[in-house]
Amino acid sequence: MELTRVGTVLALAVVLLECCTTVRGFYVPGVAPVEFRKGQKIDVKAVKMTSTHTQLPYEYYSLQFCLPKNGTLVYKSENLGEVLRGDRIVNTPYEVRMAENVRCKLLCNSKDRPLNWDREQSEKVAERIRHEYFVHLIVDNLPVATKFINPDTNELQFEHGYRLGQIDGDSTYINNHLKFRLFYHLHSENQYRVVGFEVETLSVGAKELRFEGDTCSFPENPRPQPVTPQAGHTQLFFTYSVEWQDSSVKWASRWDIYLGMNDVQIHWFSIINSLVVVFFLSGILTMIMVRTLRRDIAKYNTDDSVNIEDTLEETGWKLVHGDVFRPPRHPRLFAAVIGSGIQIFFMALITIIIAMLGMLSPSSRGALMTAGIMLYVFMGLIAGYFSARLYKTMKGRNWERAAFLTATLFPGTVFG
Repeated sequence: MELTRVGTVLALAVVLLECCTTVRGFYVPGVAPVEFRKGQKIDVKAVKMTSTHTQLPYEYYSLQFCLPKNGTLVYKSENLGEVLRGDRIVNTPYEVRMAENVRCKLLCNSKDRPLNWDREQSEKVAERIRHEYFVHLIVDNLPVATKFINPDTNELQFEHGYRLGQIDGDSTYINNHLKFRLFYHLHSENQYRVVGFEVETLSVGAKELRFEGDTCSFPENPRPQPVTPQAGHTQLFFTYSVEWQDSSVKWASRWDIYLGMNDVQIHWFSIINSLVVVFFLSGILTMIMVRTLRRDIAKYNTDDSVNIEDTLEETGWKLVHGDVFRPPRHPRLFAAVIGSGIQIFFMALITIIIAMLGMLSPSSRGALMTAGIMLYVFMGLIAGYFSARLYKTMKGRNWERAAFLTATLFPGTVFG
């Protein structure tokens, strides 16, 4: 009997060993590397236009930009987070092929037929340039970045997207020439991975361009292309060039420049500064409370003779000790506020833990916001429990109303 059992175990072990093979795996939650062959077409897609002044995103084709050659706009299906962020990912007419440079190419129309904006369209473009709108593009799910030198620190920095145009006094100029600088990492023979996407913008007047077949050229310092709504129309060409460079950056590290941008560092400085102020003020209040309590306790424990009137009158800390655990005037609102705070706290805590574990990849657009919203909804169970329990502890009736108020207080206040 024992021999039969041992034989069965050995047979199962042999079968499992036969099924096991040596494999190589690579996993980043929500994304997988894409290999391109040399000359393979890579899609350049537009995400949106944003501004720090208006906080109102616009779709890329809300302005009269060049359409794809077939005239068909293909929008990517979006998750909840992308919708709330205002992303509208759509195809563009830019033609980019792996490891193939493009000197200068006309984006749409022909050299004899420039793009023509009427007065209304010109005014719309000029207004967005004055509001400092940025255009956001992506290649292989990697957002474009603009490299610049900070004039104050002389440091090399990056910013998301590229500026729609420039302002010079009362005049506005459109950035109608884009120089794409893309970086690739050779993973294996004839297998390239995109690891960087930068852009340089330039405003080139229509009269500055020279066309030679399918290519174009312009002087080193061309006159810019103005947006002229006062003239009733604006005629311009959109052009682009592509430059590929080999890079030692591996695919897993291609997001490093985006995660270390200057605006993120400024936010961290503000957070640390706020925490220092909070801890400093908390320390001062704690010291004041401790000194007050010590003085009151010493007064209560004194052996000096006191008259009867002084013993009947409570002062200091004893004056408020009876009010600490007394139910408030509006216990239902108090319970709802506590429950909402618990809900937001657990939502933020679990979201931070998931992000620290690497389960929310930055390339998974909208994943962070989607996770936060879903966790907020599920944490409503915990908020309702604590709110109802606290409400019943304060001798409240109709705990269902307290739970309903907890569920609607924060969303109604923020979005109402």
